[in-house]
Amino acid sequence: MRLSRRLASTTVTVACVLPLPYAAMAHARVPAAEAEPQHPFGAECRVRITGSQVTVYCHNPYPETDRVSLHVECARWWDLDSDGSSVDAEPAQTVRMTARCWKEVGSVWVSHRRES
Repeated sequence: MRLSRRLASTTVTVACVLPLPYAAMAHARVPAAEAEPQHPFGAECRVRITGSQVTVYCHNPYPETDRVSLHVECARWWDLDSDGSSVDAEPAQTVRMTARCWKEVGSVWVSHRRES
């Protein structure tokens, strides 16, 4: 009697640990006609940091306008971080954005947003 209880608990444990076969897993199914077409979007940005100065050039090669914003996080805790205002990068246009810290620059990134 005791052996059958151990065997039963071991069988249940092994069954719970084994993964499901790939075909039994749930998949999201979206018909091809309803899928949203993928259009390339987003300006390509180059960042240059010189001391405490940050300069970013963003070129938009795509036919949609990209609203870009420059974000700078300064390395020192007392130095103010900055989030620049949005600039429209029109199709085939290059925009320049600048910012600075009082001392060292910690990190820089550019956010992109579709024009609405």
